[in-house]
Amino acid sequence: MSSSLRFCMITTFYPPYSFGGDAVFVQQLSHELARRGHEVEVIHCADAYRALAGAEPASSGTESPGVTVHRLRSGLGIISPLATQQTGLPILKARTIRALLGRGFDVVHYHNMSLIGDLGLDRSLAPVTLQTLHEYWWVCPTHMLFKYDREPCTRKRCVPCTLVHRRPPQFWRWLGGLRRSADRVDTFITASRFARDKHAEMGFERPIEVLPYFTTRGAAAAPAPPVTPLAKPYFLFVGRLERVKGLQTLIPLFRRYARARLVVAGTGSYEATLRRMAEGAGEITFLGHQSGDQLGQLYANAVAIIVPSVWYEVFGLVIIEAFAHGTPAIVRNIGGMPEIIEDSGGGFVYDTEEELVARMDALLDEPELRRARGQAGYQALRLRWSADVHIERYMTLIQAARGQRSQRTWG
Repeated sequence: MSSSLRFCMITTFYPPYSFGGDAVFVQQLSHELARRGHEVEVIHCADAYRALAGAEPASSGTESPGVTVHRLRSGLGIISPLATQQTGLPILKARTIRALLGRGFDVVHYHNMSLIGDLGLDRSLAPVTLQTLHEYWWVCPTHMLFKYDREPCTRKRCVPCTLVHRRPPQFWRWLGGLRRSADRVDTFITASRFARDKHAEMGFERPIEVLPYFTTRGAAAAPAPPVTPLAKPYFLFVGRLERVKGLQTLIPLFRRYARARLVVAGTGSYEATLRRMAEGAGEITFLGHQSGDQLGQLYANAVAIIVPSVWYEVFGLVIIEAFAHGTPAIVRNIGGMPEIIEDSGGGFVYDTEEELVARMDALLDEPELRRARGQAGYQALRLRWSADVHIERYMTLIQAARGQRSQRTWG
């Protein structure tokens, strides 16, 4: 394998045309590859973002040298992502994508494909083809395995569940298209052992490599101590304001909890409902969208970050972002998040509200416990979830995929 490679990242969302952590991760991966001398081109669907957000993003975004971004627009607005959702193919953008892929890449890496579509990959696209499973698109039409928009899915009822989520059923899923696409991918990747096992449980038959996310946000050498004297300590929520993120489970608690505030950073479609739930609760503060620097200060000053997600979160990027600032995490015992606490010692896991309150009280009563858990998270971040660790493993997977490709018979 040559020292410098050409990568193509294909994904539905990419900052600033994005909503969640998967797009942030794709951008960080692209920038880190470019920083190491590789060339990276990103293909994503601006129509999909506008269809869901109803507007252009507030900022235009910036890219590192060596990263070229192709924002696809069809001119037909929502019609393009809708056609893709109904067929699984980039109906109105296929010609453009094929032309871009024809520029020649060593690695084509697919990410969130929900509204950009699959081309029916073949050997000519690149020597290596990867697919990262950031959510559950391959086994769930809604991507989330969140049944009827109210509980984690343990037994599939896809058509009625899709209708509850207000999405048209995708009948192409039962016609063999997904299996044919999967057979043309060299290596599947996901960020947690839980997500690997959940895909298998839900019927995904291909092997999946576990490669956790990394973060480049936060202190490079050592976590800084809190920099702002606080009149009252606070716990922090960072993330999209959607039902699956579970913030609605914290609001009643912090209406009663007198020892600390709850600070909320993020926006989303469930925001209006959450704000109504919190009306009159002076100890709950909504900050809206926060920049990277603003988030850094919020992380550093928090007693802990609380991650109350009620779906099968694949990883939890905000947890290791908190670790980068020496801040511990308290996470619900679901999905891939408990693995991060288990592998780091950087916080606590809870099942019930009573357990959550006990963890919060312990961190408030014992500053040394807060410091020790935050330091454990920070040290684990450097050893497990740094860019250098991730890229080394990533390149190893690419090398292995290339070796397997040379022995593989393609249809």
